[in-house]
Amino acid sequence: MPLLTLAPAVTQSPLFGLSVTVGFYAIALMIRGRCRWAHPILLTCAGTLLAIWAFGAEIKAYRTGGDLITMALGPATVALAVPLYKHAERIRAALRPVLAGVLVGSLTGVASGAAFVLVVGGSSQIMLSMMPKSVTTPISMEISRLIGGWPELTAAMTVLTGLAGSIVGPMFLRVCGVRHPAAVGVAMGAATHGIGTARMLEDDPVQGSFSAVAMGLCGMLTTMLAIPWVMG
Repeated sequence: MPLLTLAPAVTQSPLFGLSVTVGFYAIALMIRGRCRWAHPILLTCAGTLLAIWAFGAEIKAYRTGGDLITMALGPATVALAVPLYKHAERIRAALRPVLAGVLVGSLTGVASGAAFVLVVGGSSQIMLSMMPKSVTTPISMEISRLIGGWPELTAAMTVLTGLAGSIVGPMFLRVCGVRHPAAVGVAMGAATHGIGTARMLEDDPVQGSFSAVAMGLCGMLTTMLAIPWVMG
């Protein structure tokens, strides 16, 4: 039984999912303005899930509106070209270390997902679903589908990876003594994709630029690593 009652026409409308998501994100940004430790995406996810449960809305109905927001991911990703252009010289000067970091980060992301499933005794399909978790969601879901995983599970793990990494990643890197903007950016971009890159752009545009480069390159490299499974 839902805690709150709305007409079925409201909860099944695309505007319900759109309004709930945008509304909670606006609230999360206000909370972030008062509490720097608050993560707006995490708060938005929690608030949206709470609203879906409270109103008894169906996930399928919510997605009709949520997909409208998903359509904005393409233009938002293209917008990352702006900081790349601004800091192109610094990126070009550190291209070799960046490529090395992306290679290590991509391999580590795939291997860590597989190792975790092996340790907990998960099935091979769960393993295939976990392996692309460190690249941006549209790419990870397509890789998962091609290699025989569950795209829905991959999407959930990808978002959780980005959220967890964006929250603890910068602090973890500071504890490890990693402070160079290029190193921090590449580490975050290779491990936490778009969510981590957004955090980097907020903290430091230079770090954000390197993170955006790493995110894009990591997506391409992980796709190439998936080719043997696809061809096999």
